[in-house]
Amino acid sequence: MILPPKPEPRKGKVSLWRYLRLFRQDLLSAQPERLYRAWMAEFRTPFFRSYLCNQPDLVDLVLRQRPDDFPKSRRIREGLSPLLGNSVFVTNGETWKRQRRIIDPAFEGGRLRDTFPAMLTAGQGAVARLKGLADGTAVEIEEQTSHVAADVIFRTLFSIPIEHDMAARVFAKFRAHQRSQPVVNLGALLPLPKWFPRFHGRKTRETARDIRALITALTSTRAHEIKSGTAPDDLATKIMTTEDPQTGQRFGTDEMVDQVAIFFLAGHETSASALAWALYLLALYPQWQDRLAAEAQEVLGRGQIDFSQVSKLRISRDVFRETLRLYPPVPMMVREAACPEKFRDRAVPKGAQVVLSPWHLHRHTRLWDRPDEFDPARFATKNGKECMRNAYIPFSAGQRVCTGAGFAMIEGPLLLSLMVQAFRFEIVPGCEPKPVAHLTVRGKNGIWLHVSSRADAQIF
Repeated sequence: MILPPKPEPRKGKVSLWRYLRLFRQDLLSAQPERLYRAWMAEFRTPFFRSYLCNQPDLVDLVLRQRPDDFPKSRRIREGLSPLLGNSVFVTNGETWKRQRRIIDPAFEGGRLRDTFPAMLTAGQGAVARLKGLADGTAVEIEEQTSHVAADVIFRTLFSIPIEHDMAARVFAKFRAHQRSQPVVNLGALLPLPKWFPRFHGRKTRETARDIRALITALTSTRAHEIKSGTAPDDLATKIMTTEDPQTGQRFGTDEMVDQVAIFFLAGHETSASALAWALYLLALYPQWQDRLAAEAQEVLGRGQIDFSQVSKLRISRDVFRETLRLYPPVPMMVREAACPEKFRDRAVPKGAQVVLSPWHLHRHTRLWDRPDEFDPARFATKNGKECMRNAYIPFSAGQRVCTGAGFAMIEGPLLLSLMVQAFRFEIVPGCEPKPVAHLTVRGKNGIWLHVSSRADAQIF
């Protein structure tokens, strides 16, 4: 039986320095194999302790029952601060709650309907770009999914296509930032005082500064448009004009720049990763690709496409869900114990790192039937339904669930259907991608697929 590619876990114990070297290369293959079956594991360093929790009750405790007692780890922001500043991704407490009260209304159900035309246009643009490459030769598909995911972000957030000069410059700088951003910053490993420099690489600092300058220009322009009454009704306008119902405050320019940076990181990077892996899996399992293509042709191939049709893309949705199970874009989440705890009769000291790993939870041998197999139909089974409730967290869960989860579950199946309706994707022999995790789970050397046009596709 063909199984989707999975990193080879390390064998046995290694020294701290060896572990750090492995971690910098890829945090997934640095982990021991036992995490796929353990309910909890403790890791000790000279500077802090970490507790990786796979037991559903513990995951539920941290994310849903007592989230305020397990805030985002301060170590997470160490490597991301040059780009993300004080964004909703790294804040805690009242600051985070105020930010969410302003951001969340932009992603409510009715607003998602309003963003659909922009998503559709971006998807149709991706199909048009792939036509010039669909001659059966190998295509690095992550580059294509990265392009369309960025196009969706720019169109829905600022009503500009990626071809717009400012959007193209942000996209180029962001790709350069990804290449320069290490997995671990010194401040994430050592208990450094706030005044101590974090030694971010020169390229990391430069690209982050450039990206923030470009985003500042976009948000400043939008602020003037809002003031003059000429702003388009998109996500940026909605967020910038929303007042916190408790304080009456709005985001200032600097804080809005922080939020746009995380929208791009979370909305673009995660969508690009999931879509690329979904296309690879469909190439690896052509029977599922044929089923999805038939559904897409049935639902989308009759003329004008509207928002109501997305709910009919059931196979595409299940394929996307299964992709998020096997390749969760954010493979690990790190919280911090705000007070002493006891997990599974083990003392967890205040300040300890509590790690929740969607990667290991989604492939846990004591939870999922055939955890390493690709089976989009599993979500209709008793085991699949149970695990969806207790062991499936690609968007986190509880009060810190990703605000864009609903957005992603419309964007992913729609883009997947548009692309598979138009093209056939086939594996490139000898080019199996190796999953590695840095900011998100990507192919170490990209994901290469043969792409050819479907002769029977009717695209409107």
